[in-house]
Parts: sequence; C-alpha cells; structure tokens
Amino acid sequence: MDQRISMITLGVDDIGKSASFYENGLGLPRLESSPEVAFFSLNGTWLGLFGREALAEDAQVASKGDGFHGFTLSHNVGSPEEVDALMDQALQAGARLVKKPGATAWGGYSGYFSDPDGHLWELAHNPHFWIGPPASGT
Repeated sequence: MDQRISMITLGVDDIGKSASFYENGLGLPRLESSPEVAFFSLNGTWLGLFGREALAEDAQVASKGDGFHGFTLSHNVGSPEEVDALMDQALQAGARLVKKPGATAWGGYSGYFSDPDGHLWELAHNPHFWIGPPASGT
C-alpha cells in the first residue's frame, strides 16, 4: 500500500447543507457535485460527501450509531493563533464547539469542532514538527 490517503468520505444526512458548510463556510474548493455526492480538493487528497444511508449500504454497516464515530479528521496549522482563527471560522459556519482550543499535554495547541453531521475535526498546532503538506505559497 502506498503511503497516502486518497480520499476521506463522510456519510452525511444532507448533502446540500454539508457541501455548503465545507464550500461556503470553510472555503474548500468544490470539484464536483450532484444530489448524491460532493467532492473537494484537499492539497494532496480529496474530501467526499456521500449520503449516510448510501455510504453505510456500500460498506455494509449500520447507518446510525451513538457516540464517537471511531475517527477524527485533523487539520494542522502554523500557530496557536491560526487554530483560534480557524475555529472561529468553523463556528461561524455552523460547526459545534466540542473542545475549546488550548495547550495540550504533548506541548502543542489544539481544539475540536464537529461539522453539521457530527464528524469530529481537530484543529492543531504542533511546534515540534510540521504534520501535513507545505503551507500555501511556499
């Protein structure tokens, strides 16, 4: 297996609402869409939004469950101030604050929000090493 994630697909309840959250609220570039699916470019990978029921059927799993989904998505930035600014942007776009950004036990700075479908996103600054692609424009 190559060392990469080609696409992250999220099962969502309302494609239009979720697509608007990611495109208009967070500013992700939308590539394709239909009433059944939406795709966004993520600097080396894609984010796909697919109906929760249809995605569950495709994976042959139950579509509803309580609590933790079993994964988080992480977005790393260059400073604690960028974490705070991006958290504010996400909350203004309709995200729900899960964990207020703050210092971490590992010496970084992070917080969590959930998107309109409850998917957890960590916004983080890691001062020890960069996790992710080079920053835009470099």
